[in-house]
Amino acid sequence: MNEIFCYIAFLRGINVGGHASIKMADLQAAFEKMGFREVRTVLASGNVIFKSKRSDQKALLKEIGSGLKKSFHKSINVVLRGLDDLEKLRSSEPFKGIKVTPSTRFYVTFFAEKTQPRTIGIPYSTPMGDFRILQATSGEIFSVVDLSMGKGTPETMNIIEKEFGSNVTARNWNTVLKVLL
Repeated sequence: MNEIFCYIAFLRGINVGGHASIKMADLQAAFEKMGFREVRTVLASGNVIFKSKRSDQKALLKEIGSGLKKSFHKSINVVLRGLDDLEKLRSSEPFKGIKVTPSTRFYVTFFAEKTQPRTIGIPYSTPMGDFRILQATSGEIFSVVDLSMGKGTPETMNIIEKEFGSNVTARNWNTVLKVLL
């Protein structure tokens, strides 16, 4: 059987705050050089959609990590999800019922490995209510940031990394939806 699997690679820290600047055309070329098919990038934040005959995600992660290091001469953390996994996330409507204002941002933080919070209970809210974790699975968390209170994503990532470790990468929910188009 020659089944083809569709994956999304979320690269951590690519083109954020002037760090790890990589052109998306170069990233696409690196994935094509690794033998992946129908490679395309979405936005400039390290989101790569590709197809592979391989179903072993751990082996794919090793291959991608090695290929990226060879192409860009630096280690890049990668979180891998199947297209079906992201479709299930969208169908679960994780932000349903949340009041949206111009300063509301929805985020999904993807874990590279299954994990659980270390000290906080879920759902969680900061004392000011500027950051809330609505729900968590063993593979991702869904959170809301209210930018009107003067804090943003760097502060929220500090909370997430303290609770879940640093082998994570976050995406705005709108980015996840664009990946699914």
